[in-house]
Amino acid sequence: MANPLYDALIAPRRRAQTPFLHLPDGSTVSHAAFADRAAMLAGALEKMGLAPGDRVAMQVGKSADALALYVACLSAGAVLLPLNTAYTPKEVAYFVQDSGARMLVCSPDDAEALRAVADKAGATLTTLDALVQAAKTAVPCLPVPREGGDLAAILYTSGTTGRSKGAMLSHDNLLSNARTLADLWRFTADDVLIHALPIFHTHGLFVATNIALLTGGAMVFLPRFDADAVVDAMPRATAMVGVPTFYTRLLDHPGLADAARTMRLFVSGSAPLLEETHRRFRAVTGHAILERYGMTETNMNTSNPYEGERRAGTVGLPLPGVDLRICRPGTDEVLPQGEIGVVEVRGPNVFLGYWGMPEKTAAELRADGWFITGDLGVVGPDGYVTIVGRDKDLIISGGLNIYPREVEQAIDAQPGVAESAVIGVPHPDLGEAPVAVIVAEPGAAPDLDAIAAAMGNGLARFKQPRRYLLADALPRNAMGKVQKAALRAQWKELFA
Repeated sequence: MANPLYDALIAPRRRAQTPFLHLPDGSTVSHAAFADRAAMLAGALEKMGLAPGDRVAMQVGKSADALALYVACLSAGAVLLPLNTAYTPKEVAYFVQDSGARMLVCSPDDAEALRAVADKAGATLTTLDALVQAAKTAVPCLPVPREGGDLAAILYTSGTTGRSKGAMLSHDNLLSNARTLADLWRFTADDVLIHALPIFHTHGLFVATNIALLTGGAMVFLPRFDADAVVDAMPRATAMVGVPTFYTRLLDHPGLADAARTMRLFVSGSAPLLEETHRRFRAVTGHAILERYGMTETNMNTSNPYEGERRAGTVGLPLPGVDLRICRPGTDEVLPQGEIGVVEVRGPNVFLGYWGMPEKTAAELRADGWFITGDLGVVGPDGYVTIVGRDKDLIISGGLNIYPREVEQAIDAQPGVAESAVIGVPHPDLGEAPVAVIVAEPGAAPDLDAIAAAMGNGLARFKQPRRYLLADALPRNAMGKVQKAALRAQWKELFA
């Protein structure tokens, strides 16, 4: 029996001396050396008693060894739980206990704080350094048999509203998406991908890494995003996947235009890309950023085309093999084209369900395979999809629906505004009232009265924010998504 994901990502280049990782210290790890490192780590896992199907929680910094541990888990048949390095021991305890993880791998600096967490959950605690040392004397592990429907990873959602959910992703889920994206975005063995994303998230661990492994390409493996390091890497690279914050910061770099000349592709996702950022980046570099749309439970669902119009403000077209529809909230009624509703998707990329939550799975994953994303969107006449917000971010003011994204786009176009977030807060008369939280451009002082007046020219009265507030920055998660729940909590007494 085969091991689908390992066989596709590693086996074809098991002995290839071609570069895979270009590391910050100037060294290079070949495909063969990376495969050997993963095989030895798999042997160490097996020696420590790990069996196929066991869960391995990993909270470590980004490194070649951490990436090799992902492949080692595939080889050993284990299920990887990559955890945000910012999580506290209390948060880690929930994930380890909820998943029934057999092993918790951490950094040496965190071992003391996490020992009690592992003991309480009945998990083995080890550091990545110790695992690497054990691998040096372990017998390399041959890939264990797995089927396409077997679990490869469990990724926990951010948990901004209630209990975090563990999205179960299979070998087929991850492999089908990697193959589709590699083909759609024209990746080959000649590509060198700038990787400045974290590897505890689907974007950095599965989108970027799986594409590079699948096609035999290389990655400039940066520990984190740094504009200088990214610009320095561009002349020897061909592509980059990132989040909108990467591109806004790159636009402030004086060397961007020259460095980007040899690049062929810039991809953005995980949070909405401002139309202004798209236009400015194209004006400076000549490149139109390719925006796509995905989520933890599905990997990628849509993408602007590689060849064809990369339309600012949209997330493009459904991927080949992925069905997408817009439904009336709370129902399975498919809405006519052009109407806003909840985005639902179906395809081989859609997860198996939530770990240990059959009722939640049944509520969000229909029996016929349609997944209710919770995102509000609309499909234009030519098939391009636009995401207008999250269902939970919908503001109902005086019985009327307000889609925050529409209001934010109008505010973001005003002088001196870098970005904005529109939220609904409790209001004694309207139930909820829209409030705009605005971040100024560096050195600018937006005229809030002028912005309010401008909104009256383009937005219906009920859509216009009742208050305009200035903030130094918007709260974001690790992937750059604005945390509106935090803003709503901060301003919940505004109209009290």
